[in-house]
Amino acid sequence: MKTLYFDCFSGASGDMIIGALLDAGADFDKLKADLASLNVPGYSLGVEKVKKSGIMATKFNVEVSHEEEHPHRHLRHIVEILDASSLPDAIKEASIETFRRIGEAEAKIHGTTVEKIHFHEVGAIDSIVDVVGAHLCLAQLGIEQVFASPLHVGSGTVKCAHGIMPVPAPATALLLHDAPTYGGDVEGELVTPTGAALVTQLAKGYGSMPSMRVNASGYGAGTKDIEGRPNALRVLIGQAEEVRKPTEPIVVIEANIDDMNPELFPPVMAALLRKGARDTFLTPILGKKGRPAYLVTVLCDEHVVTDITDVLLENTTTLGVRIRREERVVLDRDWQTVKTKWGEVRVKIGKRNGKITSRAPEFDDCQRLAEAADVPVLVVYEAALAAALQGEMEYA
Repeated sequence: MKTLYFDCFSGASGDMIIGALLDAGADFDKLKADLASLNVPGYSLGVEKVKKSGIMATKFNVEVSHEEEHPHRHLRHIVEILDASSLPDAIKEASIETFRRIGEAEAKIHGTTVEKIHFHEVGAIDSIVDVVGAHLCLAQLGIEQVFASPLHVGSGTVKCAHGIMPVPAPATALLLHDAPTYGGDVEGELVTPTGAALVTQLAKGYGSMPSMRVNASGYGAGTKDIEGRPNALRVLIGQAEEVRKPTEPIVVIEANIDDMNPELFPPVMAALLRKGARDTFLTPILGKKGRPAYLVTVLCDEHVVTDITDVLLENTTTLGVRIRREERVVLDRDWQTVKTKWGEVRVKIGKRNGKITSRAPEFDDCQRLAEAADVPVLVVYEAALAAALQGEMEYA
């Protein structure tokens, strides 16, 4: 897949994104012609090469005329502008989604609804151009998937329409939820609401650059200069290479319990699974006072840690839990359905580098069919396993 990587070492803004995409090969004249279909008067576009701390970058400029009035806009006004244009539907939908996300963040900050939000700076002509232009450039370049580095947001304060605010600004902070960020030692705002909305909408993952054969790169310049580093956004574009991750993260949560009625453990374990646990199990142990006890172990993903600990602390007698982050190696998993003389059974397939290494008939399916036919579960299980193996032989 044609992949783009945003390297946000100096943050991100709408004009930096477009500048980087133009620097990487998007056509400025085509972008200008496509944006003209918005039929929004009162601006002109420019592009120039600038040097940022010794690095050549492309600066995308939107010059707004001050000779005519530029009204604040609601989301519905922006939707009307896009709907009336001749842009492809995919560009319209992506752009509307960007503005909707910004509007929802602003509405939450101000305690109102999206419909009542004036888009302030974001509703201005330059921001409409930035949002729509970014989606147009991505389409021009044929980008199929996007990844991003952690975003450098800057530090200190920034002057907003409602006064002096800490960096990141309130709306930007909301838009960056679940995205990795860091402050660093640069004073000022490095990620704008438009930049945050675009990167978090587009990126399917964050971290170091994915394995890819890079065939294009570009730098989009920011407005101000930063001492000791280029104020620019870098994009790297290429063909992604499928590389299996050697490990994946997992959170392990544990508690020792020696004073709880064992009858209460099954509903606790059921509740843990409902809250998103990958697995949970009990291990008999001997407590520090020689009492028989249980070690409760839960495997889960990071985003459900709070829910899992709430279940343990509210539904068991433990006074605390232990949490640690580990790595695990897992097989790729798939399902197939096989037919037996008693009915259909799902079979879990484990694969390693595309090769099937394990097969496991779903026990609940086997038990249900066995009870209905009054035959041993083992008979149904073995029949399902044989059917799965036979299917693989025929396919090969």
